[in-house]
Amino acid sequence: MSFLHPGRLWLFVAVAGVVGAYVVVHLRRRRAIERWTSTHLHASIAPDRLGWRRHVAPVLAAFALGLVVLGLAQPVQAQQVARDQGVVVLAVDVSASMTATDIAPSRIGAAIEGASKFVDEIPDGIQIGLVAFDGTARVLVDPTTDHAAVVDAVQTLRTGPRTATGEGIATSLDSITSTLSDAALAEDQVPASVVLLSDGYTTVGRPAEQAAQEAADLGIPVTTIAYGTPTGTLAVQGQVVDVPADTTTMQAVADLTGGRYFEATTAGELDDAYTDIRTVVGYTTEPREVSRAFFGAGLLVLLGSTPFAFVWAARAL
Repeated sequence: MSFLHPGRLWLFVAVAGVVGAYVVVHLRRRRAIERWTSTHLHASIAPDRLGWRRHVAPVLAAFALGLVVLGLAQPVQAQQVARDQGVVVLAVDVSASMTATDIAPSRIGAAIEGASKFVDEIPDGIQIGLVAFDGTARVLVDPTTDHAAVVDAVQTLRTGPRTATGEGIATSLDSITSTLSDAALAEDQVPASVVLLSDGYTTVGRPAEQAAQEAADLGIPVTTIAYGTPTGTLAVQGQVVDVPADTTTMQAVADLTGGRYFEATTAGELDDAYTDIRTVVGYTTEPREVSRAFFGAGLLVLLGSTPFAFVWAARAL
């Protein structure tokens, strides 16, 4: 937490002075009683009926003053707020390996469920696009704030042969550049990013690293999710084929573009990855002044001390 006017925190010296004056008055009272009366007469002449309770109201009042001083210094706290604009293209690998069942009910089934939830929970102001790639890459939905349309398209994802990861990235970039002007991209007026989910190695089209360099040149981060277990297999024409995720390439793409890298070997880990990504692309951290909270707390504490002051003061008489 920081303060817009930290110099006003010197007012704590005044609060400390008030507390000190209270302590001095209390000690002088005790000394006066001890000086002018015999010890065995204290209980009858100056009985301490309240004990520690006599200090509750003053302590609460001093605490309230401290809160008011903090409010006067205008504290500022970083808070997470939803972005009111931005473009995110979700690029999903729909190659045949996504039919592997090492992740229940299947990789593609869990991917559809996770992607749908991701889109549903993105702030309304963010435009979402959808690209699917197997042997070719295609735009299923251009970036739009109609998130329901994107969810509907996600539900239609079907698998096909081969894996063109580089083409998936390049097609996602084209979708973004056709939505945003060059000036908006160059000046980062509207944040844009690609979220890439893939479970296999590139088998056709340009290399993923080449497409990642194009993203880096445009200043568009590509956040990657390497999806699938290391021991995943698929039956192809009666033969068992290993289909592990290409973690090395996915890590390289994220590093090259300034994106984030995730590995997901279960549906739960995929949900966790999407939750983290949603926080990054859908929200931003902004400083917000929270003076009112301190003033309000100070008022409540002060009001809370009033009953103690009235009730216990009356009992002391």
